[in-house]
Amino acid sequence: MAKVSVDQATCIGCEVCVDTAPDVFEMVDGKAQVKNPDGASIDVIKEAAEACPTESIKVEE
Repeated sequence: MAKVSVDQATCIGCEVCVDTAPDVFEMVDGKAQVKNPDGASIDVIKEAAEACPTESIKVEE
C-alpha cells in the first residue's frame, strides 16, 4: 500500500487532486487532504500527484 501525503504549507487548494482522485482526496478548510488511499489505483494517485501544480502531493510506495 502506498503512503500518500499532502504538504499543507504548499497546497493552494486548486482541487485538481480531488477532480483526479475523489476517492482519495478531499478539501478541508480550502486545502487538500488525504481521506482514504486504500484500494485506490496507485496509477490514479500518481496521476493526481503529477497534476498538482505545487507538487504538494507525495507518494511513497
